[in-house]
Amino acid sequence: MSFWCILKYFTPHASFARRASCGWGLLTIFLIAVAPAGQAQSLNWEGQTGAFITPFAYTSPSPTGGFGRPAVAFHYLNGGSVLGGFYEASGTIGFLKRFEVGYTRAFNSDGSASGLSPLFDGGFNIFHGKANVLSENAGNHNYIPAISLGFVARTNVQRVGGVLNNKDTHNEDFYLVATKTITYFKALPIVANFGIKATNASVLGIAGNATNWQGRLFGAVGFVVPGPVQSKIIVGSEFLQEPRHIAGLPGASLPTTLTYFARVIPRAELPLNIDFGVAQVANNIAPGVDLHVRSQFALGASYRF
Repeated sequence: MSFWCILKYFTPHASFARRASCGWGLLTIFLIAVAPAGQAQSLNWEGQTGAFITPFAYTSPSPTGGFGRPAVAFHYLNGGSVLGGFYEASGTIGFLKRFEVGYTRAFNSDGSASGLSPLFDGGFNIFHGKANVLSENAGNHNYIPAISLGFVARTNVQRVGGVLNNKDTHNEDFYLVATKTITYFKALPIVANFGIKATNASVLGIAGNATNWQGRLFGAVGFVVPGPVQSKIIVGSEFLQEPRHIAGLPGASLPTTLTYFARVIPRAELPLNIDFGVAQVANNIAPGVDLHVRSQFALGASYRF
């Protein structure tokens, strides 16, 4: 089982059996390779500590006076026959207990719709950083959430408008986010997350740029339940408001992106998380333009050294 297996079998045209085989193979590799040290660390689609597509106010663990252990992640989204398959490879590190920075490379396999697919081809760079400005339960007040400020910068983006104009573009996010782990019901801990961001990106850069800067809301909620063999499972959902219009596609309109996910933590002492999810992105964005990505399979795996 190798990275090229993932590229081959997680394409939009692969059979379900091949996807399942490669997915479980990837999971097996992670479970065998990890050593029982530290706590599990979860990175989202763009490499931030977070859920599947939204960032949390938490940062990658680190000591007060230095750097923590780096975390790495791989994410996959079956974008369907039009958009193709999307892949993200990430690395993130925390420092001084309140900060994290990271880099993600986004790339994809081609779709098969000759008129639309070329608009979504090509990879790009994602740089991100986050600063925690208020610790969770500050001052021993258990009602206070963690609050952080962060940014995402995407470069060398040649999607949609960039393809049509034959040039690289860039887009950015600046966000404020609050996260709280609620343990009032001890048998069912809840993770609640809510934030606001200013962005000129369309679907996290997957669809290139928005037509202008806009303020958008995002949020997530997850429930922690016990799983088999001392594992824990977080089941939850997210929403991410999208800028309504895509630069280069007049008349196109995007809905809010939704995800439904299950995060598996095999054992508390393993620095590993596996995410499975369904993403609802967009179908008909304009008359005669159907992207076929309203209910698509997603997979992620995070490991902290």
